[in-house]
Amino acid sequence: MKTWLDAWPVFRQLTGPDPLGRGAAARSKATEGVVSRTATADRVVQSVCPYCAVGCGQRIYVKDEQIVQIEGDPDSPISRGRLCPKGSASKSLVTSPTRVTKVRYRRPYGTEWEDLDLDTAMHMIADRVLEARRKGWQDENDGKRVNRTMGLASLGGATLDNEENYLMKKLYSAMGAIQIENQARI
Repeated sequence: MKTWLDAWPVFRQLTGPDPLGRGAAARSKATEGVVSRTATADRVVQSVCPYCAVGCGQRIYVKDEQIVQIEGDPDSPISRGRLCPKGSASKSLVTSPTRVTKVRYRRPYGTEWEDLDLDTAMHMIADRVLEARRKGWQDENDGKRVNRTMGLASLGGATLDNEENYLMKKLYSAMGAIQIENQARI
C-alpha cells in the first residue's frame, strides 16, 4: 500500500535505486508528460544574436512557422553554445506582442504616431540626408579646400560588427561627413 510518503521525492531518493536523485527519484507524474519545445520543432534555423557585436551563434527552433525556442549554437566557434542573459531572452524580442513591426512617424509638433509604408519612409530619409548635406556643405575652411559637410554625423551602436562599421565609415565619408564614430566594445 502506497502512502503520501512514497510520493515525496526525497523519500524516493533515499529509499530507492536512485540515491543521487538524477533519474526516477526526481521525476513526478507532472514531469513525465513534459516535452521539450526543441523536440517538437519542425525545423532549426541557425542565426546570430542581435544584441551586441560579439556574434554569438543561435539555434532558432520553429514549429508551424512560429518561433518556439532560441538557444545557443554549440557549433558556433564564437560562443560554443553559450548565450548571455540578453541573448538567452531574445525569443521575447522577436515574439513579443508589443514589438513594433511597421514604420512609425510623428510629424513635427504632432501628438499622434502614424504608420508609413517603407518606400515613403526611405524617400523621406533620403530627402533629409540630402538637405542636411546641402545646408552644411563647406568647400573651404580658412582658405583650405575641405569638401565636407558639418550637417551629417554618425554614431554606430555596439550591435554593429567590424564589417558594418567599415561600411558605415565608407558611406558617411563618401557623403562628406567627418564626424564618424562608433561605440564598439569588442
